[in-house]
Amino acid sequence: MSHNHTHAAVESSAGDKIESKFVLSLTLTGLILIAEIVGGLWTGSLALLSDAAHVFLDMFALGLSYGAIRLAALPANDQHTYGFHRMKVLAAFINGATLLLVAFEIFREAWARFQNPEPILAGPMLVVAVIGLGVNLVVAFVLREHDHDDLNTRAAFLHVLGDTLSSVGVIAAGVVILFTGWMWVDPLVSVLIGLIILAGSGRVLKQTIHILTEGAPEGVTASEVAQAMRQAPGVAEVHDLHVWTVSPGYPALSAHVVLADQALSQTGPLMAELKETIYHRFGIEHTTIQFECHNCGQGVVVCVNEAEEVGSLSQ
Repeated sequence: MSHNHTHAAVESSAGDKIESKFVLSLTLTGLILIAEIVGGLWTGSLALLSDAAHVFLDMFALGLSYGAIRLAALPANDQHTYGFHRMKVLAAFINGATLLLVAFEIFREAWARFQNPEPILAGPMLVVAVIGLGVNLVVAFVLREHDHDDLNTRAAFLHVLGDTLSSVGVIAAGVVILFTGWMWVDPLVSVLIGLIILAGSGRVLKQTIHILTEGAPEGVTASEVAQAMRQAPGVAEVHDLHVWTVSPGYPALSAHVVLADQALSQTGPLMAELKETIYHRFGIEHTTIQFECHNCGQGVVVCVNEAEEVGSLSQ
């Protein structure tokens, strides 16, 4: 079946398509970063500097994701037989871990500001925040058609979306301070920005850890796959079944299948049927299936009858 051999070409094409978007997004995000750092130091706004920290992490995330896309397009070799697809997962994990550190640093600074409020130039703070919001909206528009199966691109989009919300918070803080003089609003908005960053990093880390620990694709369980395979005519037993995610959008499967007594010429159509079933029902392209005449004694035996599904350790 050709599904197993087209993934690299499809991913390479998708990578080429998204690269220009990342370059444009990196350029625009760099301009926001410079403006917010200068504006934050000038006005004394922690909220603006907190947003600048978020923007820096956005830029860092975009850069890592861009580099990972380039590496993932490299062909497999003798030492990396799956290629470099996991580079995108590692990049997303680094992004999530770094975001955690930034969020806690923002909380620490906000607590210090609550205890010792500092004067803020609300007018210039508003101007810089409005400019930042405008550029964030442009970057979000550029990345809006992201690949929902690509953890890197989705994470970058969520970063920019979160930063857009942060800019809205900074603008709101600037308006309140301008008309009321309540300086405590600035660290309060910083805390809210920190919570947004924390939530985003938590989602990214959860997904990347699941993939790095060989987790099954979302919505797929090994028992469901085994049951579907067991329903094919001529299949007596399924064992040593493994379903995992090489990278987002690249699930893989390996299994041992014990066949009922049949001619060797019948195994070809059965293999094609099993692969088509696995692909169309579960979206798994990369499959490795080993036919056996009897249980080889490896892994878990999955037996399915009309009443229930039972998994037991093979003896």
